[in-house]
Amino acid sequence: MVRVRIAPSILASDFARLGEEIAAVAAAGADFIHIDVMDGHFVPNLTIGAPVIKSLRKTTELPFDVHLMIAPVDPFIDDFADAGANILTVHPEAGPHLHRTLQRIRAAGMKPGVALNPATPASLVEPVLDDVDLILVMSVNPGFGGQSFIASQLRKIETVRAMIDKTGRDIMLEVDGGVDPETAPKAIAAGADVLVAGSAVFRGGAGAYADNIAALRKGG
Repeated sequence: MVRVRIAPSILASDFARLGEEIAAVAAAGADFIHIDVMDGHFVPNLTIGAPVIKSLRKTTELPFDVHLMIAPVDPFIDDFADAGANILTVHPEAGPHLHRTLQRIRAAGMKPGVALNPATPASLVEPVLDDVDLILVMSVNPGFGGQSFIASQLRKIETVRAMIDKTGRDIMLEVDGGVDPETAPKAIAAGADVLVAGSAVFRGGAGAYADNIAALRKGG
């Protein structure tokens, strides 16, 4: 059985203590640190950019799983590589040449990922399956934390899992949005092997993080 990896989303952390929060979830057993970059244009929210990520890089050796909800993407790829991103995930809708963008991400030394919004069909990722290391299924509409899991996305997770398995490639299947101890087992059963969780990890303070992460993994 594949070990389910947990990627705490720092969007739900205490931004006044970001470095400490990252160190705490790393010590609690996180596998990745998930970082949401939003531009107030592609999605209706503003978060952080490459300079903040670069300053956080020294807080942990865990991979930085950076989800770009920005448009355009290409002018900033090198900035995120320089900041220390390990995985860089983009949306097909964020630019006209997805294949070229993914090639540029890999050339910059990062693992390329593609994110699918709830209304984005799984078929959009099929032409670039050979060029990605991660596919992210959004189980909420991107932009804000704390939303409820959209159950219809379970079918998309199943579809993407079948597509990945057919390639024989080791492509991570990540789910983000409304992931908690109740929805995590459903996502895992559908084929997800990386779970992004914000509120479900960061609630209760640092002393609760290890138990929160363990509760999410139980679905696997």
